[in-house]
Amino acid sequence: MKLFDGHCDTLLGLLGNPRSGPLPVGSLYENSLHVDLKRGLELDFYAQVFALFGFREMGFADVFDTLYGRFAEEMEACRDSVSFCRSRSEAEAAGKAHKAAAFLSIEGAEVIGCRPEKLEEAAEKGVRGFGVCWNRANEITGTCAEDTDRGLGPKGRELVRLAEELRMVTDVSHLSDPGFWDVEKLAGGPFIASHSNSRAIHPHPRNLTDDMFRAIRDHGGTVGLNLYALFLGEENVTVETVLRHIDHFLDLGGEKTLAVGGDLDGCEQLPEGIAGLQDVHLIRDALAQRGYGEELLDDIFCNNLLRVLPLQDAAHKE
Repeated sequence: MKLFDGHCDTLLGLLGNPRSGPLPVGSLYENSLHVDLKRGLELDFYAQVFALFGFREMGFADVFDTLYGRFAEEMEACRDSVSFCRSRSEAEAAGKAHKAAAFLSIEGAEVIGCRPEKLEEAAEKGVRGFGVCWNRANEITGTCAEDTDRGLGPKGRELVRLAEELRMVTDVSHLSDPGFWDVEKLAGGPFIASHSNSRAIHPHPRNLTDDMFRAIRDHGGTVGLNLYALFLGEENVTVETVLRHIDHFLDLGGEKTLAVGGDLDGCEQLPEGIAGLQDVHLIRDALAQRGYGEELLDDIFCNNLLRVLPLQDAAHKE
């Protein structure tokens, strides 16, 4: 099985949740969290987007540097198992070398102070995803949870335009509905919802409406299936619950749009039978048993998200 997962909060997990105190969980190579390289390398190909995200208690000014620093340390310690990647070609090269491919994404403009120069610095350091917000409202936009009627202000539009110029992929998960449509109007190419499900199947504000899914589809972007039970169904969430979201997105013409963004290490409850990265194959297995073909499954679990990346990384300077 090939897997490219578009979102996890494992870097924060390695530091320990500041709300409950440090937790000794191990290294990126092997730990007690949902995600580690040891499990990922059991797959035929494994790529992972790691979110740079933190809580207010950490001090937003320090979140980027703290998590980026931990990521750099893990990349060095695990250099025989993983490559820090910035493009499709680099991810493919990592796979050929039997290494995991690691990408970075910002989750919430507040971790760069909502400042254009800090976004440029992040891009220079190899960050390739720009998540406009998390649940908390920030100075550039409202979210699905706070200030829900506020879209992008002038500074938010400036950052989204800049992200595209820097060849960063804008991520609309957590964004307010007006903010989503502001991004859609600005986008000259693909944008993504890295970890969002279907609002038609489960009416949670973190999920996407059908029109939102179609807009991302029409821009050539991707929508990553979120495995957090809260966004999948009311109760007794199982793999079958996950399949209902998949079926619906495919009914909307999402064969080249649907991807995986598990929200692993960022969620408190997963579907029954799924305890982490090692169990994601159960979803693919269930789809195969329904008669879904190998080409479609490879697209959903890997290729669709891979296509969104630039082939080469002209923005990175050695």
